[in-house]
Amino acid sequence: MNIENLSWEWKSFSELKRDELYEILRFRQEIFVVEQKSWYLDADGLDQCSLHLLVSDQGSLIGYLRLTPPGEKYSEASIGRVSIDEGYRGKRLGDRLLNMGLEKGKEAYGYGSCRISAQEYLISYYEKHGFKVQGNPYDEDGIPHIEMLLDG
Repeated sequence: MNIENLSWEWKSFSELKRDELYEILRFRQEIFVVEQKSWYLDADGLDQCSLHLLVSDQGSLIGYLRLTPPGEKYSEASIGRVSIDEGYRGKRLGDRLLNMGLEKGKEAYGYGSCRISAQEYLISYYEKHGFKVQGNPYDEDGIPHIEMLLDG
C-alpha cells in the first residue's frame, strides 16, 4: 500500500453525500462500538458543525477524523473519532491523519491549540504529537479517557 495512492478529502457536514455520511457512521460504529465493545451514542450532535477527513483506498473508507471548531465541545478546537480500519493499522496512517487534522485546525481557526478526549492507553501516542495530559482519567462510555491539550 502506498500512502500517496490513498484519497484524503476534507468535507463539511453539508458537503457530505448521503452515502458518505452513512459510510462514516457505519465505520465509526464498527470501530468504537463493535470492536471496542463500548455501547454509546455516536451521533452526539457535533457532526453538523465539524469538518470531516475521509481517507479512502479505492473507494472504501479506511480512515476518519472529525475536527470540531472552538467553542463547540471545548474552548479550543477538538479532534475526535480518529480511526483507522483494522487492516490498515501499523502503517503510520494515524500519524498522517492526526497531523492533517492539526494543520486544518490552524488553517480553519487561525491557531493551533487543540483539546482531545483520548483513550487512556493512547497517552504516549498523543504525547509524541505534542499533547499534554490535563486533569485525571475519567470513564467515558466504559473506557478510561483523559483530556489532553496541544497548546499551539
